[in-house]
Parts: sequence; C-alpha cells; structure tokens
Amino acid sequence: MKQHSSATLQISPPISSARAGLWWGLLGITAFSFTVPFTRLAVEGGHMSPLFVGAGRAVVAALLAIAALRLTRQRMPQGTQWFRLAIVAGGVVLGFPLLTSYALTTASASHSAVVIALLPAATAVMTVLRGKERPSRSFWIAAALGAVAAIGFALVQSSDIVGLSWSDLLLFAAVIACAIGYAEGGLLSRELGSWQTISWALVVASPLTLILTGLAIIQHPPTGGVIEWGAFGYLAVVSMFFGFFAWYRGLAIGPMAQVSQVQLAQPVMTICWAALLLGEQIGWPTILGGAAVIACALLAVRARVLRRR
Repeated sequence: MKQHSSATLQISPPISSARAGLWWGLLGITAFSFTVPFTRLAVEGGHMSPLFVGAGRAVVAALLAIAALRLTRQRMPQGTQWFRLAIVAGGVVLGFPLLTSYALTTASASHSAVVIALLPAATAVMTVLRGKERPSRSFWIAAALGAVAAIGFALVQSSDIVGLSWSDLLLFAAVIACAIGYAEGGLLSRELGSWQTISWALVVASPLTLILTGLAIIQHPPTGGVIEWGAFGYLAVVSMFFGFFAWYRGLAIGPMAQVSQVQLAQPVMTICWAALLLGEQIGWPTILGGAAVIACALLAVRARVLRRR
C-alpha cells in the first residue's frame, strides 16, 4: 500500500467498486473478531499474565512495523504528529489490549463482546468531538441509548451487588481508549497514510511496551502449550498488525460511510467464536443485550453519516 492510499482520504472518488471495499472491510473485521476469544484463551488458566499478553503482542507487532516502514522507506512524522501518534498508541496499542486482557481474566468472551459492541458508537462520538462536527439530535440520542443498553446489560449480569463489576469497568475504559485512538488515528491517517499511522504508533509505544513485557516476564514467566502460544501469536501478528491492513484497505476503496458500518458485525462474530472455540453458553440475555447495543450503534453511525452528507 502506498503512502497516499490513506484510509480516510476522501479527495478522490473510490478507487474500486463498493463491493470490493466491503469485502476488504469484512476481512479486517473478521480478523479483529477473534481478538477477544483468543485473549481469553491466552490469559485463561494463568499460563500468561494479562500484562504479558497486552504488552508483548505490541512488541512483536512493533518489530513487524519497523520492518515494513524501513522496506517501504516511509517518511518520518513531523512536529505535533508525534504527539498525536502517542494518543493513537495510548488508545489502540496500550489501552485497549491491556485493559481487555485484565478484564478477560474474569469476564467471559461473549459478555465482553456485548460491552465492546458500544465501540462503533463511541468512535463516532469521539470523531464528532475531535472533528468539531454538529450531528443531529438523533445521533446523540442513539449514542446515549447505546451506552445505557451496554451499562444495563453489564449491571444485569454483574456478580457485584453494589454495581458494575471490576471487569466491566475495565471493558468500558477499553472502549473509551480505543475510540479515542480510532478517532485520532483516522484524522492523522490523512497526513501519514492509513497503515503507516498504526505502524508509527506501534513504534512510538515500543519503548514502554518493551519495558512492560520485560517486567511481565520477570514477575510471571509465560508458559502454556500450542493453544496458548498460538492465540498469542494471532493477537500479535493479526489483531495488532495485519488486520489493520485489510481494514484500512477497505476504507480506502470505500465508500467509507458504508464500509465503516461493517464494524457492527464484529460483536456478532465474536459471540459466535466464543461459543465455538471456548464452549461458552450463549443465553437470551447475551443475545438481547448484544442486539440492543448493536442496534443503537447502527442508528448512531447512520445518523452521523446522513448529517455529514
């Protein structure tokens, strides 16, 4: 992918058919849909600490990013772009992986998928705030209803009689962190390019992720068999790096407004993988809760798209 093929660049018309963009976007989302179940596999049983799974995968992905940037001879970011890359890194390289890794030590993958289903609406809100847009009232209503539905689902299934469980708080924090990283990364990719942005974000975070990985190995040396290390390898190579290639490729082909809505299929696929790979029982509360959150997210995303048009 060339530097000018940014995922958010909308100056020129789509470079291929809308169907091709949707297929690329679906491929990227399919890759991401395995992230939560595989994180659960890696941290379950105490073979790998959440710190190692969250930070270690970013170290492996950073090595791949450095190789890709050097081979394609990408230009260095300039000035405030470094600070904005730090925001992206804090959200999608550090925040989301670490917070979800700790949450999934106790929360099931299907439960987590419902809470994380709030991410498309949260990303739309952060993009609106960062881009100083003025969406319709229906957008804010849908986004608020999505948050209420996600919190209500977490409260109903919470084992904590006081309120939300600790894992739910971590999941909501992960959604906010990832939404901020997505929004800032979307704007920054207009200047640096799409896959280049995530690659530079991995490089920016690499000193900290390397230190955290070293501490994790010292405190709790990772063990496990083929399944645990295979899950970790997928998180590092696909979820943290190559998955973004397909996702951003789909957005680059466009139309972006349509391709971005493919993200709403991710929680559905994640719940299915949780049942197939982890043997989790998917009850009606999970199905209804997921449907409510996804429906509100869909309304929020479409309301913003229509307002922008």
